Amino acid sequence: MMNPYDDIINLPRHTSKSRPHMSAHDRAAQFSPFAALTGYDSAITETGRLTDKKVELDEYSKADLNEKLSKINGQIDEQPQVSITYFQPDKKKAGGTYITATGVVKKINPYERTVVMQDATMIPMDDISEIDGAMFGTFKD
Repeated sequence: MMNPYDDIINLPRHTSKSRPHMSAHDRAAQFSPFAALTGYDSAITETGRLTDKKVELDEYSKADLNEKLSKINGQIDEQPQVSITYFQPDKKKAGGTYITATGVVKKINPYERTVVMQDATMIPMDDISEIDGAMFGTFKD
């Protein structure tokens, strides 16, 4: 009995002279699933990410922070170790997060209203919510 493909069944496999051979990995990539909603997973993750609301300090808390900054500024040459908790606004959504920087204060700039730590962290004075340190008798580790 004659098979309809007998005339081509034993021919050598065709290889293109103008195009390079495709690797098995690249060939498989042609058949990978299509993601119609590209970025959907990251959008869901971003929406679900929680942020904190900035707490507004009362006048007594602000006065206490100003006293502590004055004390740090007066003893800046002694390089006291302090922990400063401050609010960092989120770049993508409303709110932000509270960060605690522990280290030595390098400089307090009253004109730019920033506190510069020795590791070059710049903390805006208006975002500081708490200052702790051994010099205040309240150092937390």
